Amino acid sequence: MSLIEKAVERLDQLKRADQVPGAEAAGISVPRDLGEPVKIEPVAVAEMSAATPAQGDVVSRSVSIDLSRLNGMGLVTPDNPRSAIAEEYRVVKRPLLKNASMNSAARVEDGNLIMVTSALPGEGKSFTALNLAISMAMELDHTVLLVDADVSKPSVLKTLGLPPERGLMDVLTNEDIRLPDVLLRTNIEKLAILPAGNTNQRATELLASEGMNRLLDEMSRRYADRIIIFDSPPLLVTTEARALATHMGQIVMVVEAERTTHSAVKQALATIDACPIKMMLLNKSTMQGPGGYYGYGYGYGYGYEDSGAGEQAA
Repeated sequence: MSLIEKAVERLDQLKRADQVPGAEAAGISVPRDLGEPVKIEPVAVAEMSAATPAQGDVVSRSVSIDLSRLNGMGLVTPDNPRSAIAEEYRVVKRPLLKNASMNSAARVEDGNLIMVTSALPGEGKSFTALNLAISMAMELDHTVLLVDADVSKPSVLKTLGLPPERGLMDVLTNEDIRLPDVLLRTNIEKLAILPAGNTNQRATELLASEGMNRLLDEMSRRYADRIIIFDSPPLLVTTEARALATHMGQIVMVVEAERTTHSAVKQALATIDACPIKMMLLNKSTMQGPGGYYGYGYGYGYGYEDSGAGEQAA
């Protein structure tokens, strides 16, 4: 055997010695001056695989929301869970969550798809959508995706103090853009945001398209515990809200006290008649008790209750 062949054989023995327990006892020495072999335990490998995305996967980007700023604006925040507005939205969200719960006998089909709208602009729908989303994200058993579907006049990112981003319209118009590309994870642990994205003159057709159906299916099926809240345009201003409503399991219609007329409310409700659950929320009420409800209340589809939640508009 040549010197080269002997050297190769010796290297092969050393390699096997590193891998075989008790090799030194068998007479195969391992040179310590080369350093101890680094071993990766199987458990560590499994953990690393779960935490590290595979090559080509897209991880949603993180953004930071100034919670003290939101608190100063009168919005619900996780660091002030006992505020008056937080208590009000606990009442508002409870029947919505019951309708959306997989384990509830009252569960509504597509109940986890909730649209927040109004008859006219300025009634407080975006304020309500944000408060509902943050309040629901504070629940133990749900994650929340807030979608800015008011694609002609988006306001969610601006209200949160964040710059414009790609979003819903970009996913619907560009097949190379996937949902994870535009989702924003926030420092509110269970809250993610899908911005409206770039404006599009065919927004109504896009929201009523088969592509929107597929996107909604992806958003709602990926996580069974996810509640998806849509801040939509006013019902009597554009047809986009009506197109979006056809996909929803629940709709919250915000009504401004002492401003919105009964005829406007009835006309708006007629445009979303097909939705199984329609809830009306009185906003900007300055009176307490039954006299403060201006003839409205909460309509859950299975009964009525009264409350005075909401005192500001987005």
